[in-house]
Amino acid sequence: MKIHEYQGKELLRKFGVPVPRGLVARSPEEAYQAAKELGTDVVVVKAQIHAGGRGKGGGVKLAKSADEAREIAQKMLGMKLVTHQTGPEGREVRVLLIEEGLPIDKEFYLGIVLDRASGRPVFMASEAGGMDIEEVAAKTPEKILKETVDPAVGFRAFQARKLAFGLGIGSDLIGQAVKFMQSLYNAYEQMDASLMEINPFLLTKDNRLIALDAKVNFDDNAMFRHKEFLDLRDLNEEEPLEIEASKFDLNYIKLDGNIACMVNGAGLAMATMDIIKLAGGEPANFLDVGGGASQERVEAAFRILLADENVKAVLINIFGGIVRCDMVARGVVEAVKNLGIDVPVVVRLEGTNVEEGQRVIRESGLNFTVANGMKDAADKVVALAA
Repeated sequence: MKIHEYQGKELLRKFGVPVPRGLVARSPEEAYQAAKELGTDVVVVKAQIHAGGRGKGGGVKLAKSADEAREIAQKMLGMKLVTHQTGPEGREVRVLLIEEGLPIDKEFYLGIVLDRASGRPVFMASEAGGMDIEEVAAKTPEKILKETVDPAVGFRAFQARKLAFGLGIGSDLIGQAVKFMQSLYNAYEQMDASLMEINPFLLTKDNRLIALDAKVNFDDNAMFRHKEFLDLRDLNEEEPLEIEASKFDLNYIKLDGNIACMVNGAGLAMATMDIIKLAGGEPANFLDVGGGASQERVEAAFRILLADENVKAVLINIFGGIVRCDMVARGVVEAVKNLGIDVPVVVRLEGTNVEEGQRVIRESGLNFTVANGMKDAADKVVALAA
């Protein structure tokens, strides 16, 4: 789950991570009042959307007076902010963060993420702050410093010192940097975050280290431990079909193609999208119904798939390991009967009770095409979609 910058900063402040003074505004008048209350010569007006690259897209502006902050807010609220992470459709700006302007000396990058290869968190730091970290990794990977964290002992002070010296932070600020980094890691660990990113991590001219930006993502699998974070979710920032899918524990991501996919297992879902592309088609989504593909979940999946007006055909690709193929087949048949689906449906079943599952599909009297193998399924669904 993603949250806004202002929400992330409020949480980090509780863990002792220094952040700028700031106020939230949802109208031009609130922006004016926030700038007056902050009382600094310069305030920063920052659009709050779930995407990076806001500055390049016009979503971060400096205001030298409260009146100017109001004028900027008037233009920014309601605009479609387009960045490299939003796609060409952009995101509507509904909330602003008005922050105090700070005297910038240097900008760095800090990030914490789980390294799945080692199964441990990795604390990253770079002197190339304020830039897209993906660009730094691609062009100058040597600028990214890394410290792997042993979860049994946590992020140690010597690791923080190593990163701070690697960034070129002066010896008189090392203690401050160590405290900052350890507080950041404590927040990452205790909040069960999947990503913690400070870009830029700011050194001011008066020798303060501050999180000028904050990107915090939570691990959905740990949300049962943090019910208080559910209120931070902004549904306006999410795809409506993905919101609906989350109600049924379906892993769904909308794409731009016209062939809907219903698959059990993330790896098989990725392979299914690949083979559709190989056959000359375009997948309309990623959808993993999970191991327990019950009739209720299959019906919910169909409703979500067919709510996409671009869908011209559906490919159901099920491997019966934990779940039996005949059980899935009966769920599919009942779901199609209940929903009255009028687009072609290709079904590929493999695994436990596959013969019985295929028989259920063939004898249903519905508009199904049974495929033998993934290549056959992809070829048939691409032809039907065309």
